[in-house]
Amino acid sequence: QFHCVIPKLLLMKRICLVFSLAIFLATPLSAVANDNDYSDGPPSLFAGFLDRIEPSATLEIESATNTRDGSSQKLEMMFEPEFNVRLPAGMDLTAIGRLRSDTFDDLEPGRPSQEERSEFSRRIVVGDRVDLELREFYLNAEVGRTFLTIGKQQTVWGKADGLKVMDVVNPQDFREFIMDEFEDSRIPLWSVNAEIPISDVTLQLLWVPDQTYHELPEAGSPYNFTSPLLIPTPAPGVDVAFNPVNRPNRVFADSDAGARLSTFWNGWDLTANYFYHYNDLPVFLRDVSVTPEGARATITPTYERSHLVGGTFSNAFGDLTIRGEVAFFFDRFYSTNDVSHADGVVKTNELFYVNGFDWYGFTYTLLSFQFFQSIVTNHTPELIRDPIDTDMSFLARRNFMNETLTIETLWIQDFNRGDGMLQPKVSYDLSDGIKLWTGVDIFYGARNGLFGQFDENDRLLIGAEWGF
Repeated sequence: QFHCVIPKLLLMKRICLVFSLAIFLATPLSAVANDNDYSDGPPSLFAGFLDRIEPSATLEIESATNTRDGSSQKLEMMFEPEFNVRLPAGMDLTAIGRLRSDTFDDLEPGRPSQEERSEFSRRIVVGDRVDLELREFYLNAEVGRTFLTIGKQQTVWGKADGLKVMDVVNPQDFREFIMDEFEDSRIPLWSVNAEIPISDVTLQLLWVPDQTYHELPEAGSPYNFTSPLLIPTPAPGVDVAFNPVNRPNRVFADSDAGARLSTFWNGWDLTANYFYHYNDLPVFLRDVSVTPEGARATITPTYERSHLVGGTFSNAFGDLTIRGEVAFFFDRFYSTNDVSHADGVVKTNELFYVNGFDWYGFTYTLLSFQFFQSIVTNHTPELIRDPIDTDMSFLARRNFMNETLTIETLWIQDFNRGDGMLQPKVSYDLSDGIKLWTGVDIFYGARNGLFGQFDENDRLLIGAEWGF
Protein backbone atom coordinates (compact mmCIF):
# COMPACT_ATOMS: atom_id res chain seq x y z
CA GLN A 1 0.00 0.00 0.00
CA PHE A 2 2.86 2.36 0.86
CA HIS A 3 4.46 1.89 -2.55
CA CYS A 4 1.13 2.68 -4.21
CA VAL A 5 0.83 5.95 -2.29
CA ILE A 6 4.19 7.47 -3.28
CA PRO A 7 3.48 7.70 -7.03
CA LYS A 8 0.14 9.38 -6.33
CA LEU A 9 1.74 11.93 -4.02
CA LEU A 10 4.50 12.67 -6.50
CA LEU A 11 1.98 13.00 -9.31
CA MET A 12 -0.12 15.46 -7.31
CA LYS A 13 2.89 17.56 -6.39
CA ARG A 14 4.06 17.61 -10.01
CA ILE A 15 0.60 18.77 -11.08
CA CYS A 16 0.80 21.60 -8.51
CA LEU A 17 4.24 22.61 -9.78
CA VAL A 18 3.18 22.50 -13.43
CA PHE A 19 0.08 24.55 -12.59
CA SER A 20 2.20 27.21 -10.89
CA LEU A 21 4.74 27.34 -13.72
CA ALA A 22 1.93 27.65 -16.24
CA ILE A 23 0.61 30.73 -14.45
CA PHE A 24 4.08 32.30 -14.40
CA LEU A 25 4.76 31.57 -18.06
CA ALA A 26 1.35 32.85 -19.08
CA THR A 27 2.02 36.19 -17.41
CA PRO A 28 2.56 38.92 -20.01
CA LEU A 29 5.78 40.87 -19.77
CA SER A 30 3.83 44.08 -19.31
CA ALA A 31 2.48 42.69 -16.04
CA VAL A 32 5.96 42.35 -14.56
CA ALA A 33 7.55 45.43 -16.10
CA ASN A 34 7.93 48.57 -14.02
CA ASP A 35 8.68 52.19 -14.83
CA ASN A 36 12.40 51.60 -15.45
CA ASP A 37 13.83 52.50 -18.85
CA TYR A 38 15.18 49.25 -20.30
CA SER A 39 17.78 50.48 -22.80
CA ASP A 40 18.63 46.89 -23.72
CA GLY A 41 15.04 45.83 -24.23
CA PRO A 42 12.44 44.43 -21.86
CA PRO A 43 13.49 41.99 -19.14
CA SER A 44 13.42 38.31 -19.93
CA LEU A 45 10.44 36.20 -18.97
CA PHE A 46 12.65 34.20 -16.60
CA ALA A 47 13.79 37.39 -14.85
CA GLY A 48 10.15 38.41 -14.35
CA PHE A 49 9.44 34.99 -12.92
CA LEU A 50 12.25 35.28 -10.36
CA ASP A 51 11.23 38.79 -9.33
CA ARG A 52 7.88 37.47 -8.20
CA ILE A 53 9.30 34.90 -5.76
CA GLU A 54 10.00 35.76 -2.13
CA PRO A 55 11.90 32.81 -0.61
CA SER A 56 12.61 32.22 3.07
CA ALA A 57 13.49 29.24 5.22
CA THR A 58 14.05 28.04 8.76
CA LEU A 59 16.48 25.40 9.96
CA GLU A 60 15.80 23.91 13.39
CA ILE A 61 17.87 21.44 15.39
CA GLU A 62 16.52 20.01 18.64
CA SER A 63 17.62 17.22 20.95
CA ALA A 64 15.59 15.53 23.68
CA THR A 65 17.00 13.37 26.48
CA ASN A 66 14.98 11.30 28.94
CA THR A 67 15.73 12.64 32.41
CA ARG A 68 14.83 9.33 34.11
CA ASP A 69 17.37 7.04 32.43
CA GLY A 70 19.50 9.39 30.31
CA SER A 71 18.45 7.80 27.01
CA SER A 72 18.27 9.95 23.86
CA GLN A 73 14.74 10.45 22.58
CA LYS A 74 15.57 12.49 19.50
CA LEU A 75 18.21 14.47 17.67
CA GLU A 76 16.10 16.13 15.03
CA MET A 77 16.96 18.41 12.15
CA MET A 78 14.05 20.16 10.43
CA PHE A 79 14.40 22.34 7.34
CA GLU A 80 11.34 24.29 6.18
CA PRO A 81 11.62 26.30 2.95
CA GLU A 82 8.84 28.74 2.11
CA PHE A 83 8.06 30.45 -1.19
CA ASN A 84 5.60 33.31 -1.58
CA VAL A 85 4.89 34.16 -5.21
CA ARG A 86 3.08 37.24 -6.50
CA LEU A 87 0.76 36.34 -9.36
CA PRO A 88 -1.29 38.42 -11.81
CA ALA A 89 -4.65 39.89 -10.80
CA GLY A 90 -3.56 40.36 -7.18
CA MET A 91 -3.21 36.62 -6.49
CA ASP A 92 -0.55 35.05 -4.28
CA LEU A 93 0.77 31.52 -4.09
CA THR A 94 2.37 30.13 -0.92
CA ALA A 95 4.30 26.86 -0.73
CA ILE A 96 5.88 25.49 2.47
CA GLY A 97 7.83 22.26 2.60
CA ARG A 98 9.46 20.30 5.38
CA LEU A 99 12.45 17.99 5.42
CA ARG A 100 12.87 16.26 8.76
CA SER A 101 15.49 13.78 9.93
CA ASP A 102 15.86 12.15 13.34
CA THR A 103 19.10 10.37 14.23
CA PHE A 104 17.60 8.07 16.86
CA ASP A 105 14.31 6.99 15.21
CA ASP A 106 12.66 6.71 18.64
CA LEU A 107 9.56 8.91 18.26
CA GLU A 108 8.39 6.98 15.16
CA PRO A 109 10.23 3.64 15.16
CA GLY A 110 10.53 2.22 11.65
CA ARG A 111 8.26 3.41 8.86
CA PRO A 112 5.03 5.04 10.09
CA SER A 113 1.88 3.54 8.54
CA GLN A 114 0.16 6.97 8.18
CA GLU A 115 -3.17 5.15 7.98
CA GLU A 116 -4.91 8.19 9.50
CA ARG A 117 -3.92 10.39 6.54
CA SER A 118 -5.47 10.58 3.11
CA GLU A 119 -3.25 9.53 0.22
CA PHE A 120 -2.77 13.15 -0.85
CA SER A 121 -1.62 14.38 2.58
CA ARG A 122 0.90 11.69 3.47
CA ARG A 123 4.58 12.32 3.99
CA ILE A 124 7.20 10.70 1.81
CA VAL A 125 9.28 8.52 4.12
CA VAL A 126 12.90 7.85 3.15
CA GLY A 127 14.31 4.99 5.19
CA ASP A 128 13.47 5.02 8.89
CA ARG A 129 14.84 8.43 9.82
CA VAL A 130 13.91 10.94 7.11
CA ASP A 131 10.58 12.24 5.84
CA LEU A 132 9.55 14.95 3.40
CA GLU A 133 6.21 16.73 3.44
CA LEU A 134 4.43 19.40 1.47
CA ARG A 135 3.20 21.26 4.55
CA GLU A 136 1.17 23.98 2.82
CA PHE A 137 0.41 24.88 -0.78
CA TYR A 138 -2.39 27.40 -1.30
CA LEU A 139 -3.52 30.17 -3.60
CA ASN A 140 -4.95 33.46 -2.31
CA ALA A 141 -7.30 35.36 -4.60
CA GLU A 142 -10.05 37.99 -4.47
CA VAL A 143 -13.23 37.37 -6.41
CA GLY A 144 -15.36 40.46 -6.08
CA ARG A 145 -15.50 41.09 -2.32
CA THR A 146 -14.80 37.45 -1.50
CA PHE A 147 -11.33 36.44 -0.34
CA LEU A 148 -10.50 32.86 -1.37
CA THR A 149 -7.79 30.55 -0.07
CA ILE A 150 -7.60 27.28 -2.03
CA GLY A 151 -5.16 24.45 -1.38
CA LYS A 152 -3.38 22.73 1.48
CA GLN A 153 -3.63 25.01 4.51
CA GLN A 154 -4.27 25.49 8.22
CA THR A 155 -7.57 26.95 9.44
CA VAL A 156 -7.44 28.23 13.02
CA TRP A 157 -10.66 28.75 14.94
CA GLY A 158 -9.69 28.49 18.60
CA LYS A 159 -8.11 30.95 21.05
CA ALA A 160 -7.05 28.52 23.79
CA ASP A 161 -3.45 27.61 24.64
CA GLY A 162 -2.14 24.16 25.55
CA LEU A 163 -5.45 22.33 25.04
CA LYS A 164 -7.94 22.69 22.19
CA VAL A 165 -11.68 23.36 22.30
CA MET A 166 -12.76 25.03 19.04
CA ASP A 167 -9.56 24.41 17.09
CA VAL A 168 -10.90 21.25 15.43
CA VAL A 169 -10.75 21.97 11.69
CA ASN A 170 -7.22 20.59 11.28
CA PRO A 171 -6.26 17.28 12.90
CA GLN A 172 -3.15 17.01 15.06
CA ASP A 173 0.04 14.97 14.88
CA PHE A 174 0.56 13.47 18.36
CA ARG A 175 4.10 12.32 17.61
CA GLU A 176 5.23 14.30 20.67
CA PHE A 177 1.85 14.32 22.43
CA ILE A 178 0.89 18.03 22.87
CA MET A 179 4.39 19.46 23.42
CA ASP A 180 4.77 20.83 19.89
CA GLU A 181 3.55 24.29 19.00
CA PHE A 182 0.04 24.11 17.50
CA GLU A 183 1.33 25.51 14.20
CA ASP A 184 3.79 22.61 13.93
CA SER A 185 1.51 19.83 15.20
CA ARG A 186 -1.52 20.71 13.06
CA ILE A 187 -1.82 18.64 9.90
CA PRO A 188 -2.66 21.03 7.03
CA LEU A 189 -5.59 19.89 4.86
CA TRP A 190 -6.54 20.35 1.22
CA SER A 191 -9.52 22.69 1.53
CA VAL A 192 -11.37 25.72 0.20
CA ASN A 193 -11.74 28.72 2.51
CA ALA A 194 -13.97 31.65 1.45
CA GLU A 195 -14.32 34.82 3.55
CA ILE A 196 -17.18 37.11 2.57
CA PRO A 197 -17.73 40.53 4.21
CA ILE A 198 -21.42 41.25 4.86
CA SER A 199 -21.92 44.68 6.42
CA ASP A 200 -20.14 44.51 9.81
CA VAL A 201 -19.94 40.72 9.77
CA THR A 202 -17.55 38.38 7.94
CA LEU A 203 -18.89 35.03 6.80
CA GLN A 204 -16.33 32.25 6.45
CA LEU A 205 -17.27 29.12 4.49
CA LEU A 206 -15.12 25.97 4.59
CA TRP A 207 -15.06 22.86 2.44
CA VAL A 208 -12.57 20.16 3.41
CA PRO A 209 -12.47 17.17 1.03
CA ASP A 210 -9.33 15.79 2.73
CA GLN A 211 -10.02 12.63 4.81
CA THR A 212 -7.07 13.06 7.18
CA TYR A 213 -7.47 12.61 10.93
CA HIS A 214 -5.38 12.73 14.12
CA GLU A 215 -2.07 10.94 13.57
CA LEU A 216 -1.60 8.75 16.64
CA PRO A 217 1.75 7.36 17.87
CA GLU A 218 2.20 3.70 17.03
CA ALA A 219 3.15 0.87 19.38
CA GLY A 220 6.75 1.15 20.57
CA SER A 221 6.90 4.95 20.49
CA PRO A 222 7.36 6.85 23.79
CA TYR A 223 4.07 8.73 23.40
CA ASN A 224 1.91 5.81 22.32
CA PHE A 225 -1.48 6.22 24.05
CA THR A 226 -2.15 3.72 26.85
CA SER A 227 -4.71 5.58 29.00
CA PRO A 228 -8.13 3.83 29.05
CA LEU A 229 -9.62 7.28 28.43
CA LEU A 230 -8.29 6.99 24.86
CA ILE A 231 -7.62 3.29 24.23
CA PRO A 232 -9.97 0.49 25.41
CA THR A 233 -8.48 -1.78 28.06
CA PRO A 234 -9.38 -5.48 27.75
CA ALA A 235 -10.98 -7.26 30.71
CA PRO A 236 -8.86 -9.95 32.40
CA GLY A 237 -8.96 -13.23 30.51
CA VAL A 238 -10.34 -11.71 27.29
CA ASP A 239 -8.33 -12.16 24.10
CA VAL A 240 -8.27 -8.98 21.99
CA ALA A 241 -7.84 -8.62 18.23
CA PHE A 242 -7.84 -5.38 16.23
CA ASN A 243 -9.40 -5.00 12.80
CA PRO A 244 -8.01 -2.47 10.30
CA VAL A 245 -9.27 1.08 10.78
CA ASN A 246 -12.63 1.70 9.12
CA ARG A 247 -11.90 5.15 7.69
CA PRO A 248 -13.88 7.33 5.27
CA ASN A 249 -12.41 7.56 1.77
CA ARG A 250 -15.05 9.22 -0.43
CA VAL A 251 -13.81 12.66 -1.47
CA PHE A 252 -17.20 14.36 -1.69
CA ALA A 253 -19.58 12.32 0.46
CA ASP A 254 -17.07 12.21 3.34
CA SER A 255 -16.03 15.87 3.15
CA ASP A 256 -16.12 18.16 6.18
CA ALA A 257 -17.85 21.54 5.89
CA GLY A 258 -18.26 24.52 8.15
CA ALA A 259 -19.22 28.17 8.52
CA ARG A 260 -18.19 30.96 10.87
CA LEU A 261 -19.61 34.44 11.46
CA SER A 262 -17.18 36.93 13.02
CA THR A 263 -17.68 40.54 14.07
CA PHE A 264 -16.40 43.27 16.38
CA TRP A 265 -19.05 44.68 18.73
CA ASN A 266 -18.54 47.17 21.58
CA GLY A 267 -14.94 46.06 22.10
CA TRP A 268 -15.69 42.36 21.79
CA ASP A 269 -14.30 40.04 19.12
CA LEU A 270 -17.12 37.53 18.60
CA THR A 271 -17.58 34.46 16.42
CA ALA A 272 -20.36 31.94 15.88
CA ASN A 273 -19.17 28.62 14.46
CA TYR A 274 -20.65 25.49 12.91
CA PHE A 275 -18.70 22.46 11.68
CA TYR A 276 -20.01 19.20 10.21
CA HIS A 277 -17.11 16.77 10.42
CA TYR A 278 -15.73 13.40 11.30
CA ASN A 279 -14.34 13.27 14.82
CA ASP A 280 -10.56 13.08 14.40
CA LEU A 281 -10.24 10.33 17.04
CA PRO A 282 -11.62 6.91 16.05
CA VAL A 283 -14.35 5.18 18.04
CA PHE A 284 -13.24 1.71 19.19
CA LEU A 285 -16.27 -0.46 18.46
CA ARG A 286 -16.16 -3.81 20.23
CA ASP A 287 -17.59 -7.21 19.31
CA VAL A 288 -17.32 -9.89 22.01
CA SER A 289 -17.73 -13.58 21.24
CA VAL A 290 -17.55 -16.53 23.65
CA THR A 291 -16.16 -19.90 22.55
CA PRO A 292 -15.14 -23.02 24.48
CA GLU A 293 -11.59 -21.66 24.38
CA GLY A 294 -12.66 -18.42 26.11
CA ALA A 295 -13.88 -14.90 25.40
CA ARG A 296 -12.56 -12.93 22.44
CA ALA A 297 -13.06 -9.20 21.77
CA THR A 298 -12.62 -7.83 18.26
CA ILE A 299 -12.00 -4.07 18.13
CA THR A 300 -12.80 -2.08 14.99
CA PRO A 301 -11.60 1.57 15.07
CA THR A 302 -14.22 3.62 13.21
CA TYR A 303 -14.57 7.33 12.50
CA GLU A 304 -17.99 8.83 13.28
CA ARG A 305 -19.71 12.04 12.19
CA SER A 306 -20.30 14.92 14.59
CA HIS A 307 -21.80 18.39 14.54
CA LEU A 308 -20.12 21.29 16.34
CA VAL A 309 -22.04 24.44 17.28
CA GLY A 310 -20.25 27.10 19.29
CA GLY A 311 -18.45 30.41 19.39
CA THR A 312 -15.54 32.45 20.74
CA PHE A 313 -15.21 35.81 22.49
CA SER A 314 -12.43 38.14 23.64
CA ASN A 315 -12.06 41.68 24.94
CA ALA A 316 -9.35 43.79 26.57
CA PHE A 317 -9.94 45.78 29.75
CA GLY A 318 -6.76 47.70 30.44
CA ASP A 319 -4.07 45.20 31.41
CA LEU A 320 -6.56 42.32 31.44
CA THR A 321 -7.76 40.37 28.39
CA ILE A 322 -10.73 38.03 28.77
CA ARG A 323 -11.27 35.33 26.17
CA GLY A 324 -13.15 32.10 25.84
CA GLU A 325 -14.64 29.38 23.68
CA VAL A 326 -17.84 27.36 23.94
CA ALA A 327 -18.45 24.26 21.81
CA PHE A 328 -21.38 21.85 21.84
CA PHE A 329 -20.63 18.54 20.09
CA PHE A 330 -23.48 16.32 18.95
CA ASP A 331 -22.94 12.56 18.65
CA ARG A 332 -19.79 11.83 20.61
CA PHE A 333 -18.80 8.27 21.55
CA TYR A 334 -17.06 7.14 24.74
CA SER A 335 -15.84 3.70 25.84
CA THR A 336 -17.49 1.75 28.65
CA ASN A 337 -16.31 -0.64 31.36
CA ASP A 338 -19.29 -2.92 30.83
CA VAL A 339 -18.17 -6.09 29.01
CA SER A 340 -21.80 -6.97 28.32
CA HIS A 341 -22.38 -3.74 26.43
CA ALA A 342 -23.20 -4.44 22.78
CA ASP A 343 -20.42 -2.44 21.10
CA GLY A 344 -18.47 -1.06 24.06
CA VAL A 345 -19.35 2.61 23.52
CA VAL A 346 -22.06 5.05 24.58
CA LYS A 347 -23.35 7.77 22.28
CA THR A 348 -23.78 11.17 23.94
CA ASN A 349 -23.50 14.92 23.41
CA GLU A 350 -20.74 17.02 24.94
CA LEU A 351 -20.44 20.63 26.11
CA PHE A 352 -16.83 21.80 26.15
CA TYR A 353 -15.76 25.32 27.13
CA VAL A 354 -12.76 27.34 28.27
CA ASN A 355 -12.44 30.73 29.97
CA GLY A 356 -9.09 32.50 29.74
CA PHE A 357 -7.63 35.53 31.54
CA ASP A 358 -4.41 37.20 30.33
CA TRP A 359 -2.88 39.87 32.58
CA TYR A 360 -0.11 42.24 31.47
CA GLY A 361 0.02 44.30 34.68
CA PHE A 362 3.76 43.77 35.25
CA THR A 363 6.25 45.19 32.75
CA TYR A 364 7.40 42.65 30.13
CA THR A 365 5.31 39.97 31.88
CA LEU A 366 2.31 37.84 30.91
CA LEU A 367 0.29 35.84 33.44
CA SER A 368 -2.36 33.66 31.79
CA PHE A 369 -4.94 31.41 33.45
CA GLN A 370 -7.36 29.08 31.65
CA PHE A 371 -10.22 26.98 33.02
CA PHE A 372 -11.44 24.06 30.86
CA GLN A 373 -14.52 21.94 31.45
CA SER A 374 -16.11 19.11 29.46
CA ILE A 375 -19.62 17.89 30.31
CA VAL A 376 -21.36 14.87 28.73
CA THR A 377 -25.17 14.91 28.63
CA ASN A 378 -25.80 11.15 28.63
CA HIS A 379 -23.46 9.85 31.31
CA THR A 380 -23.99 6.31 32.54
CA PRO A 381 -22.13 4.49 35.36
CA GLU A 382 -20.25 2.23 32.95
CA LEU A 383 -18.61 5.13 31.10
CA ILE A 384 -14.85 5.29 31.66
CA ARG A 385 -14.75 9.09 31.68
CA ASP A 386 -16.37 11.21 34.40
CA PRO A 387 -19.58 13.16 33.71
CA ILE A 388 -17.61 16.41 34.16
CA ASP A 389 -13.90 16.71 33.31
CA THR A 390 -12.08 19.79 34.59
CA ASP A 391 -8.62 21.06 33.65
CA MET A 392 -6.67 24.20 34.42
CA SER A 393 -3.63 25.80 32.81
CA PHE A 394 -1.34 28.57 34.01
CA LEU A 395 1.31 30.33 31.91
CA ALA A 396 3.89 32.76 33.31
CA ARG A 397 6.18 34.50 30.80
CA ARG A 398 8.78 37.23 31.45
CA ASN A 399 11.01 39.03 28.92
CA PHE A 400 14.45 40.41 29.81
CA MET A 401 17.36 42.16 28.07
CA ASN A 402 15.33 44.17 25.60
CA GLU A 403 13.00 41.19 25.00
CA THR A 404 15.83 38.99 23.72
CA LEU A 405 15.67 36.63 26.74
CA THR A 406 12.40 34.92 27.63
CA ILE A 407 11.69 32.74 30.67
CA GLU A 408 8.34 30.97 30.82
CA THR A 409 6.53 28.08 32.46
CA LEU A 410 3.33 26.36 31.33
CA TRP A 411 1.47 24.19 33.85
CA ILE A 412 -1.55 22.04 32.93
CA GLN A 413 -3.47 20.26 35.71
CA ASP A 414 -6.26 17.67 35.41
CA PHE A 415 -8.50 17.84 38.50
CA ASN A 416 -10.35 14.54 37.96
CA ARG A 417 -7.32 12.24 38.02
CA GLY A 418 -4.76 14.54 39.61
CA ASP A 419 -2.23 14.25 36.78
CA GLY A 420 -0.65 17.03 34.78
CA MET A 421 2.28 18.48 32.86
CA LEU A 422 4.86 21.19 33.58
CA GLN A 423 6.95 22.89 30.87
CA PRO A 424 9.60 25.42 32.01
CA LYS A 425 11.56 26.96 29.13
CA VAL A 426 14.29 29.57 28.55
CA SER A 427 14.87 31.04 25.07
CA TYR A 428 17.36 33.60 23.81
CA ASP A 429 17.40 35.57 20.54
CA LEU A 430 21.09 35.55 19.70
CA SER A 431 20.44 37.73 16.63
CA ASP A 432 17.55 38.63 14.33
CA GLY A 433 17.69 35.22 12.70
CA ILE A 434 19.07 32.92 15.40
CA LYS A 435 17.17 31.64 18.44
CA LEU A 436 18.43 29.27 21.15
CA TRP A 437 16.38 27.50 23.83
CA THR A 438 16.38 24.88 26.52
CA GLY A 439 13.50 23.46 28.51
CA VAL A 440 12.05 20.50 30.37
CA ASP A 441 8.81 18.54 29.82
CA ILE A 442 7.64 16.99 33.10
CA PHE A 443 4.69 14.60 33.49
CA TYR A 444 3.17 13.40 36.76
CA GLY A 445 0.16 11.53 38.11
CA ALA A 446 -1.69 8.25 37.75
CA ARG A 447 -0.91 6.01 34.77
CA ASN A 448 -4.56 5.98 33.66
CA GLY A 449 -4.60 9.75 33.12
CA LEU A 450 -3.98 11.69 29.92
CA PHE A 451 -0.72 13.10 31.30
CA GLY A 452 0.18 10.46 33.87
CA GLN A 453 0.44 7.79 31.16
CA PHE A 454 3.74 9.47 30.17
CA ASP A 455 5.15 9.73 33.70
CA GLU A 456 8.32 7.90 32.59
CA ASN A 457 8.91 10.25 29.64
CA ASP A 458 10.18 13.42 31.34
CA ARG A 459 12.78 14.98 29.06
CA LEU A 460 15.35 17.76 28.68
CA LEU A 461 15.27 19.78 25.45
CA ILE A 462 18.03 21.83 23.81
CA GLY A 463 17.43 23.53 20.48
CA ALA A 464 18.41 26.19 17.99
CA GLU A 465 16.65 27.80 15.04
CA TRP A 466 18.03 29.81 12.13
CA GLY A 467 15.73 31.91 9.98
CA PHE A 468 16.93 33.21 6.61
